[in-house]
Amino acid sequence: MISVITFGEALVDMLSSRLGDTHDHQETFTPYAGGAPANVAVACARLGVPSRFLGMVGDDTFGHFLIRELDSHGVNTHGVVLTKAARTALAFVSRDAQGERTFDFYRPPAADLLYRLHHLPPGVFEKPAIVHLCSNSLTDPEIAETTLALAKMAKQSGCLVSVDANLRHNLWAEAAADTGLVTQLLDTAELLKVSLEELDYLRGEQTQDAWLAKRLDAGVKVILITDGANDVVLKSAALEQRIAPPSVQAVDTTAGGDAFIGGLLAELSRYGIAHGWHEDHAFLNAAVALACRCGAHAVTRPGAYAALPTQTDIDALRAL
Repeated sequence: MISVITFGEALVDMLSSRLGDTHDHQETFTPYAGGAPANVAVACARLGVPSRFLGMVGDDTFGHFLIRELDSHGVNTHGVVLTKAARTALAFVSRDAQGERTFDFYRPPAADLLYRLHHLPPGVFEKPAIVHLCSNSLTDPEIAETTLALAKMAKQSGCLVSVDANLRHNLWAEAAADTGLVTQLLDTAELLKVSLEELDYLRGEQTQDAWLAKRLDAGVKVILITDGANDVVLKSAALEQRIAPPSVQAVDTTAGGDAFIGGLLAELSRYGIAHGWHEDHAFLNAAVALACRCGAHAVTRPGAYAALPTQTDIDALRAL
């Protein structure tokens, strides 16, 4: 197995006790460890794959809480930096009756935005690894520069770069993601995950086929298009097919996408990145099917880290 290294934000999801518009009880918020790249690191660790998280948190109660949670799930946290210059980011999460969530972020300012290349642990990319990033570390100019440079450094070192678009428009200064900057990050990837809604936003006036063809031309080897509970589209230069996820009753969709990509990266870690993985259609089909089970399991439970499945959990969903 090769390591999975994730970079970006770790934050605390303050999950509302309310579902939908009901107001029949006093609303409370329960803290859960979260942040998309951190979720993916935990997802891989819980599936038995060596994983490491790189990022910065505040030297405060929530920052120490996040490090303890990452450690407890087996994630290597030696690349996590504590700072007193900013607080750990918070996200207040509300859910509708179907478990779909909306976020109210307390970021910026936040500690994760202060990470720079000089904070990287020495030799972090010396051995080939899978390096996973998201667009939420593009929202300020300096962290965007760091993110793009880190992706380039990882790729030049022989790592496989994975990117999840994971757009959160309310994190951007104009309340809308910068499509040019996001696309620049997407094109550093060999493995790309994007939701159908995100694809439609990013493509602008282009057709879906034209936008996807440009990503493949830029060097992306495999694109995964998710659409909630609907089929996942698996696309490469030589393959396009749909894979149906298990049908489950969603409680909280916060970690669904992160569990999906974590499951896929865990399978890729076991397969290896130097063996034409993107041309092995049987492997891709099996890996995406497992990833779908991971996502399905996660949405049936509240929170992020706590909802991510183990191999035993995934085996229980195999028959669905």
